[in-house]
Amino acid sequence: MTNARKIQTRLLKRYPDPKVALHFSSPFELLIAAMLAAQCTDKRVNEVTPRLFKKFKTPASFAKAKAEVLESEIRSVSFFRVKARSIIECCKELVERHGGEVPSTMEELVELQGVGRKTANMVLGNAMGIPGIAVDTHVLRVSKRLGLTESGDPKRVEIDLMGQVAEKDLTKFGNLLTLHGRETCTARRPRCFDCPVFSLCAWENKEEYANEGSR
Repeated sequence: MTNARKIQTRLLKRYPDPKVALHFSSPFELLIAAMLAAQCTDKRVNEVTPRLFKKFKTPASFAKAKAEVLESEIRSVSFFRVKARSIIECCKELVERHGGEVPSTMEELVELQGVGRKTANMVLGNAMGIPGIAVDTHVLRVSKRLGLTESGDPKRVEIDLMGQVAEKDLTKFGNLLTLHGRETCTARRPRCFDCPVFSLCAWENKEEYANEGSR
């Protein structure tokens, strides 16, 4: 069993239902939520989207929206003006090029305004059942600490992880690393003393933080 497989097995015991934290009921809703979540907390986005999706139900309705109206709906989200413009343009492209449907390939998704590989993988994996790892800041940090990659480049990390995890488990594994990064392997003061994969971790500073549990 590879180290990645061992890590997955242990993390599943801690997080048995590793799902994306954003609330959605369709691939389109997850696409919009993921765009809003860039450099913003999922909690804040989840506070905004219920009302947003009642007012704008389809790509066509977003595409027709005036920027200032959409801005007012998402004002509490970081960079709301930039995101409003990106969402409107993205939805125009969905209507004009994809008949109002969210495409189901990485190549088509990343051609949309405001959509990168992280967002595309999140939508494909969590809303469409097409495996992929959404490399966010948590996945970057945790995978490097665990010794699963030496890179800080999201695309390289994605490739490295894909080479160590079964294809069917890619989405699950990415979600596990994100959950672990939020709850235990945090950027500041990680809870190494309460880490289920401590013995598998390659991070040179883990002993320092492990000792904090006894203070």
